[in-house]
Amino acid sequence: MSENSQYIVSARKYRPASFATVVGQKNLTATLKNSISSGRLAQAYLFCGPRGVGKTSCARIFARTINCLAPTPDGEACGECDSCMAITRGNSFNLIELDAASNNSVDDIRNLIEQVNVPPQQGKYKVFIIDEVHMLSSQAFNAFLKTLEEPPKYAIFILATTEKHKVIPTILSRCQIYDFKRITVDDMVEHLKYVASDRGVEADPRALGIIARKADGAMRDALSIFDQVAASSGGNITYESAIDNLNVLDYDFYFRHVDTFASGDVSGALLIYKEIRDKGFDSLFFINGLAGHVRDLMVAADQRTIPLLEVDTETAESLKAQTARLPLQWYYAAMRILNDADYSYRTSSNKQLLVEVALIRLCQLLKPATPPFDLAEDLPSLRNPMEKAVTVSSRTPAPTPTPDRTEETPAVKENLHSGSTEKPQERTETHPQQSYGQKNENKHPLKGRPRSFRLSDKPEDTPVHTLEKRDTPFTDEDFERAWQAFMSRNSDMHILLSTMRVAKRERKSDTYYSLLVEHPAQLQALESSMQKLATFIREQLQNDFLTLEADIDEKAEVFKPLPPQEFLKKIISENPALGEFLQMIDAELA
Repeated sequence: MSENSQYIVSARKYRPASFATVVGQKNLTATLKNSISSGRLAQAYLFCGPRGVGKTSCARIFARTINCLAPTPDGEACGECDSCMAITRGNSFNLIELDAASNNSVDDIRNLIEQVNVPPQQGKYKVFIIDEVHMLSSQAFNAFLKTLEEPPKYAIFILATTEKHKVIPTILSRCQIYDFKRITVDDMVEHLKYVASDRGVEADPRALGIIARKADGAMRDALSIFDQVAASSGGNITYESAIDNLNVLDYDFYFRHVDTFASGDVSGALLIYKEIRDKGFDSLFFINGLAGHVRDLMVAADQRTIPLLEVDTETAESLKAQTARLPLQWYYAAMRILNDADYSYRTSSNKQLLVEVALIRLCQLLKPATPPFDLAEDLPSLRNPMEKAVTVSSRTPAPTPTPDRTEETPAVKENLHSGSTEKPQERTETHPQQSYGQKNENKHPLKGRPRSFRLSDKPEDTPVHTLEKRDTPFTDEDFERAWQAFMSRNSDMHILLSTMRVAKRERKSDTYYSLLVEHPAQLQALESSMQKLATFIREQLQNDFLTLEADIDEKAEVFKPLPPQEFLKKIISENPALGEFLQMIDAELA
């Protein structure tokens, strides 16, 4: 670099100078060019959209084009006439810019209005650009309304904002609104390739993809990040230098983690997590990054949603290759686990353990633990500990199972459940779902024979879970026996047992029971153990559709304690002898 030359940052040097050089806004710039070529210019425009997408640049290009003395055949400004050169140098009297973030008072708007009354000295139009217009005060907005509605023919206003919802409706109704969109990763990568070539910088396309994703749709941010990485890497931007300088976790860690989830390798997942922590990355940053990677895999699984990926072409191909290793339902469950971990991270006292438990659960989605260790559903979820862990006691009854489906007869289910080696009958029986209260002896296999509930904790009594939902019919007597069996097995839970003894059990449908208690303390005791209670009764009844709901019995008579003096008066009125005794000893009611 020569002594007389001065380095200009890429965000300024490569700022668009014509509509053709605007990145990622082809439809919008085409509309503006058509309005200029046809002479259909509005008096006020509102350019809105995220930061760094070209709003102010397009406003300047628009001002230069409509005042150009010798426009090109394709509708662009020549860039060489006196008007274009003055706007480029920033000393044109036909272009006035106001930063509303720091000049948002009524006096600032009045000064602007005074300049509106001065006609252009060169060119046809006088353009006023108000940046961050949403920062104007309400008084300034009101002072600006009349001028904005009826300006001189030579005056054109271009308002730019990142928060359109903060602009008052009376301003919006007087403007043509142009919404600028976020710039895609592919568009930014292509532009960065041109900048790198012009700067004489060697850049790995994968590194440019990392820079584009880090910019989050803002071209100005992408150019600033590019300068930062180029300076630190000595003019050779590699993938490794990009992730090191931008504190970005390498995609390889995410791909390796998903491989451990697919194979159920818990130890491998925990060791990779240790590598990440040793590199100094925050665990919450890792959880969010892994969730984003799982989301990208889910999107890549369907050809129709691939356009939703915001990654470079090489990474997209890697995602497509890995997504085939796991079923689509796995991604849904994985995203929920990671979302729960993110939700609970800030309140967790042991954040490392929280993340490790989430990784273990991800590994076990395809390879769950075998009985009696498959009790994950009985454990508290990773969600906020203050949240009720009562998934079965929601205020909405469980949906009735779909009728007319083929399933094994109860006898076959009992053989499977008891582990009998006797070959079950291969004949299946199809019957519709029977509503509660319907009298049909043939369709109620439990009618007339009591069900025995085993209370031992031997391994052979542990139920074998299957993927198919169990839907064995049961009577009220069966439910009561399961209810009493739970009380017998959990004799140490005294508060819960006292609540269960007085709780009213009302059957609302085939598989839906309402549990009514008298006061909130009983309701809390019941709901805190609802998950364990429902799981136990479902196992005893062999019915996974059983739903329990606890609530306060509004019809129950509520006992209201009386103040001591009122209570003593009531006792005396019910027991006159006590009143005579109190008079004998000259006792007074305090």
